[in-house]
Amino acid sequence: MTTPLHQLKAEFFKTLGHPVRIRVLELLSEREHTVAEMLPEVNVEASNLSQQLAVLRRAGLVTAQREGSNVRYALVSPKVAELLVVARGILTSVLSGQAGLLTDMHAQYPQEQVVPRRRRAG
Repeated sequence: MTTPLHQLKAEFFKTLGHPVRIRVLELLSEREHTVAEMLPEVNVEASNLSQQLAVLRRAGLVTAQREGSNVRYALVSPKVAELLVVARGILTSVLSGQAGLLTDMHAQYPQEQVVPRRRRAG
């Protein structure tokens, strides 16, 4: 029995559902990197970065090529970089829409001040 496409897509997006993995893919969208080159950019421990790279490799999104004592990582396809650009465009539209709603609300109710909710201790 084959896995339905919608389930495969959900698993794909779960793979993308980690901030470190997204940052790694963004870096690799620019050029190939070694772990040492990525560490200062992702601001996590080397072991955490290695784990996230392993997840991306298992998902087939990045490749690894050994060069002496270093491993150089690259995107498997430029389509991964395109996906990140599309996601950025979607987020920009969503956030712009939300900013527009906030502006409209302030214009409609200038006497009310919108204050962010504070989280309760507990």
